[in-house]
Amino acid sequence: MKWVSTRRGSPAVPFIDALFAGTAPDGGLYFPERFEPLPPASLDAIRSADIVGIATIVGEHLLRGEISAADLRPLVEGALDFPIPLVQVTDRAWVLELFHGPTRAFKDVGARVQARLLHHFTDGTPLTILVATSGDTGSAVAQAFHGVPDTRVVVLYPEGQVTDVQEAQMASLGDNITAVAVDGTFDDCQRLVKQAFADDDLRKHVWLTPANSINLGRLLPQVFYYFILARLASAKNGLIVSVPSGNFGNLTAGLVAKRLGLPVGRFVAATNVNDVVPAYLRSGVYEPRPSVRTVANAMDVGAPSNFERMRALYDDDIDRMRQDVMGTAFTDARVVEEIARMYKERGYLLDPHGAIAWLGLEEALAADKDATGVFLATAHPAKFREVVEPAIGETVALPPALAEALARPRHSIQLPASYPALVALVRR
Repeated sequence: MKWVSTRRGSPAVPFIDALFAGTAPDGGLYFPERFEPLPPASLDAIRSADIVGIATIVGEHLLRGEISAADLRPLVEGALDFPIPLVQVTDRAWVLELFHGPTRAFKDVGARVQARLLHHFTDGTPLTILVATSGDTGSAVAQAFHGVPDTRVVVLYPEGQVTDVQEAQMASLGDNITAVAVDGTFDDCQRLVKQAFADDDLRKHVWLTPANSINLGRLLPQVFYYFILARLASAKNGLIVSVPSGNFGNLTAGLVAKRLGLPVGRFVAATNVNDVVPAYLRSGVYEPRPSVRTVANAMDVGAPSNFERMRALYDDDIDRMRQDVMGTAFTDARVVEEIARMYKERGYLLDPHGAIAWLGLEEALAADKDATGVFLATAHPAKFREVVEPAIGETVALPPALAEALARPRHSIQLPASYPALVALVRR
């Protein structure tokens, strides 16, 4: 399998090159040269497999010739050592709970597998992981790479725009983890990171690789957990799957899973008011804009990087994309109201991102009375106590790992949203 740029201006490369480069020389993002569906026997095996078995089957299929099943299985076994339960919440709806990893966010899946892939393929040359985060990516990457030899992690996050728990998880580790509070928005952080990866002079001096979902090492492991939904394969006309969407890596992974044979009918791209993709699906015009701060901060993205991959998957044909993806967006007031209603009526506690995904699924199921659906819950509600507790009128207990992070002293570097300032920091 070769990996090609979304912009088609760079040669196809093997996975190891795409993994360490992050972005292609033409500025595009890597994705598969072709999609070969999983054999029927593999899909049958997946239906009864645990997440390690699923990851081994799907990973070997995508990375054949690059890593053997014998090497891959222990790698994912060490990374995915936590449950990913599929929980029924109504007679027609399930939730895939992706928040049982070390940092209680779905990004633990991608970050922990990526860390092990990089270690598997590295030759020991000192490596700098440079990543922008709106909250959960940074904490997951910091935890996944903490203490890894010959690896430094620099995490950029918008100062004052992440939760207390998220900042604690990034800024309290120390050692090889540098937390950087940027005076700006997530879009500013992402812009700085993109500039760094396009800077040939900087990359002559520092071996950089990204850990956002622009990197295949982060994105591909997210494909694995979608195949847990194969257990619901008997759903009429395929499942509806609602994905809380910000930078659109999670939804892109779902679309890849569909290309590989996962029986999904349609996806819902569920967003907060940063709704540039739902707006595109309605109008056919893509208009990135500055992000707006919301209660679902991991989705506060006005120029989602992975939307470039989505457009490439459909050869920029919006009608084809509309066949697979519908878009919807919700205000903060609606999100908070739904957290309260879901808890009161069903006893199920949502975080703001999961609430948006549930609202998107609820709309889709209301429009199709025969459909069955799944929504993705991507963060533990305790990570968003500032929103959840007032909504339900109760205290949300902190999982021990989060309580420990809050108790540790924090150390972060303050930085203006200036590229020369970032270069000076990275070259120290």
